[in-house]
Amino acid sequence: MKQSKLFTKTAKTFPSEEEAVNAKLLIKGGYIRKMSAGIYSYLPLARRALDKINAIIREEMNAIGAQEVSLPALVAKEYWDRSRRWHTDVAYEFKSPFGEEFALGWTHEEVVTAIATNFISSYKDLPTAAYQIQTKFRAEPRAKSGLLRGREFLMKDLYSFHASKEDLDRYYQKVIGTYKKILKRLSLDAKLVEAAGGAFTEDYTHEFQVLTPVGEDVIVYCTACDYAQNKEIALVRGGHRCPKCGAEVKEENGIEVANVFRLGTRYSEPFDLKFTNAKGDQQPVIMGSYGIGPTRVLGTLVEVFHDDRGIIWPEAVAPFKIHLLELKSEEVSVRKNAEKVYKQFEKAGVEVLYDDRDISAGEKFADADLLGIPWRAVVSEKTGAQIELKARNSKNTKLVSPEELLKKLQ
Repeated sequence: MKQSKLFTKTAKTFPSEEEAVNAKLLIKGGYIRKMSAGIYSYLPLARRALDKINAIIREEMNAIGAQEVSLPALVAKEYWDRSRRWHTDVAYEFKSPFGEEFALGWTHEEVVTAIATNFISSYKDLPTAAYQIQTKFRAEPRAKSGLLRGREFLMKDLYSFHASKEDLDRYYQKVIGTYKKILKRLSLDAKLVEAAGGAFTEDYTHEFQVLTPVGEDVIVYCTACDYAQNKEIALVRGGHRCPKCGAEVKEENGIEVANVFRLGTRYSEPFDLKFTNAKGDQQPVIMGSYGIGPTRVLGTLVEVFHDDRGIIWPEAVAPFKIHLLELKSEEVSVRKNAEKVYKQFEKAGVEVLYDDRDISAGEKFADADLLGIPWRAVVSEKTGAQIELKARNSKNTKLVSPEELLKKLQ
């Protein structure tokens, strides 16, 4: 894509009303635009990054046999009533012009359970699982952390249905393993942390927390074993000894990027979701719920991977693989060389953002650092027929031929 044709532009200053680094850098870079508190528009560059995050999630969800669905954002009161979750403090409730009452979906246990009653009746129908990637809505009073705490956000929610607690436990562990793969592919180092169930279950649940000073949660974890708990339920505090192995325990802030819940029969019972077992007896279906927030992941990546000049995207989620800069020159050959390299990249299927704008070299370098694309390639009078190559996370540059660069990127 030619940068001169990009729908958005970078800003010269940071947004004054934003506190979070992720919002400051993404808005300045033209990735997102704030519409209201906790509500953002995702523009072409952010959309490309989100599509890559979602593609990784889809690949791993499909690999464990989950099937993608699309559930309504507009959920009628009758469904919330059955689970006793109407009038929660996280939902937007209203009446339609026709007198019907709805809430904007902040989660979809009720909807998916109601649907499942039409298709699950026998143990032979179990286990099964369905997921979606969909916009969610929550009445968030503290919408001040950019994409980390929004009122409208993207969520991948997965729901599983089982004949027994033991089968749920097996799938629960499978999803935990799958989430570890997803987060590793996204370049996020996350701890598996025990937490309270909140509005979803009375059981303990698990969160995936990325440790960073800007996180709103506090995580208590062992330096030697896998003990880790959210401070809200933690058995010990930082500086104490691990209750599992006796080693030192630390406390750090974390951003929750994913969670898993054993729902049990919390939703199947009020919706009368039952199955007939092999003996001919009827039993309530056992359920699980599992979530990853793609937009929160996007914000977390920026919080973790940035410097004082801008974003540093991991290659797996970067909107483009390489940023090609043509430095302004009176020499026609510079434009011709840059156009030639751009066409070679496109033909080879390399994702390239070509900065063909008529602005100074300093502005182009500053924008390249801000946008954070993994590789920067410069064509100028100085480079001649070669290309100056630099990784975003490195200070070193080197001259390569277009052929060498293509070979490196493919």
